[in-house]
Formats: sequence, C-alpha cells, structure tokens
Amino acid sequence: MAGCCSRQGYDSFFTEKLARRDARHYRRRGLDANGRRIVGFAARRGVEGATVLDVGGGNGALGLELLKAGAASAITVELSSSYDETAAELSREAGVEDRVERLVVDFADAAAQLPEADVVVMHRVVCCYPDGEALVAAAAGRARRLLAFSFPRRAWWTRLGASGVNVVFAARRMEFRSFIHRPKRLVSAAEREGMRAAWANDAELWRIAGFERSS
Repeated sequence: MAGCCSRQGYDSFFTEKLARRDARHYRRRGLDANGRRIVGFAARRGVEGATVLDVGGGNGALGLELLKAGAASAITVELSSSYDETAAELSREAGVEDRVERLVVDFADAAAQLPEADVVVMHRVVCCYPDGEALVAAAAGRARRLLAFSFPRRAWWTRLGASGVNVVFAARRMEFRSFIHRPKRLVSAAEREGMRAAWANDAELWRIAGFERSS
C-alpha cells in the first residue's frame, strides 16, 4: 500500500508503547463499552465452537473475550506488528495461546487468501482505513454467520475532529490518517456480500452494526 495506508504509516501511530498501554487497560478494565457490545451481539446469537476473525484487533482482546464465551479459535489480522508481543502475553495469561493465531497483512488486500470464520469482528478499525467500503466488504465476504463492526458517526463534530487530528498528523509528518466514512455505504458493502442487518447501537460518537448471513 502507499500513502496514509502504508505499513510505515500504521507503525508510526500504532506503536509498541500504545500496545502496552492498551494491554494494561484491558487487564484492569476489560473491553471498552463498545467492545463489550460487539461481543455481546455475537454471544447472544451463539458462539459455541465458532471460529473468530478479529480484523485490526490490536492485542486480540475481542477474540479473547469470544473464546471465553465459547468460541473454539480466533485469528487476529493486523496491519501493524507492534501488538505482537503484548498480544502473545495476553493469550498466555488467558491460557488460550494454542487457540489463537496472528497474521500481519493488509486484510482488505489479502482477505481472499484467508480462511472464512463463523464470526468476523472489527472494532475502531474502519475509521483507520481509507477505503472503508472495501474493508467492510472483505470482512463480510469472510463471515459465514455473523459480522459486527464499529465506526464513527458522520456528523459535523466527528468530521471536524477527524480533520483536526489529521492536521496534527500532517504537521508531525506522519502518514497515518483518520477517516469518517458514509454509514449507508458501509452497510451496503456488507449487504452486497450477502449479509443482513440484524442489530445496531447508535451512540453520540460511535455506531455499531451487526449482521447475519442471509439464508
């Protein structure tokens, strides 16, 4: 990839320091509220024995929580390798290191070569990728049963905030950028891959969309 979506661009933002901070937060408090909602959506529909694909999962916390809920295995796909060490530590602490796998690839580009999973999740990932529709379509295409992802609301204050953050990134000569995608297009991208909207949660800043595979 090139530009703001290059591997270097992600590694300059998603650093090992950030990975350690996120791991400490997870150890102390667990998932954030929206992460819990995503896991809850999947758990309510049954994840016993399921395979999980956690796209852009950082330390793999969503996958760990779904394993606790009964899933059989989880794969975390990341564009940055900065989380590898802390993710391994967390999986060992949870006693599930033999049930988790990590891949460092651009998921949207490599999805066709990756295994399908019963449950695909993405939390605070779509806003970090320039082509949100392609990312959601790739995730939906790998989901056998369920897909859930969070994304920022497209409101004037979120767009203003993202613009301000991107100005700071540019001033620091960082390639990474934040994106506020059009929600209807994200939903349509999932639906084109055979998914049906099944649940949604709408808060002031974030939205979560949950989908089931159409029969």
